Amino acid sequence: MDGQPASETCQQVDIHGIMRMLPHRYPFLLIDRVVDLIPGESATGVKNVTINEPFFNGHFPGYPVMPGVLLLEMMNHTAGYLLLGLNNFGRLP
Repeated sequence: MDGQPASETCQQVDIHGIMRMLPHRYPFLLIDRVVDLIPGESATGVKNVTINEPFFNGHFPGYPVMPGVLLLEMMNHTAGYLLLGLNNFGRLP
């Protein structure tokens, strides 16, 4: 295996599918789609950001950097979506 999932086994999930699964909402829903989803194995989350995001104003002025705590939360959302799939994609109580 070359580390790349076979495209015929991968799934993609849009924002509507994510919102059906995760309780998070704006401004703390930090993934916009899930790509390369292999249920029970792996997932890649995508968040679209622009320079106009409010956190870029102060982190760091003149050299915008995505805050690490938000990157971690994005990973948590992606992992949460993946783990919910272990229960046939049922919602957590």
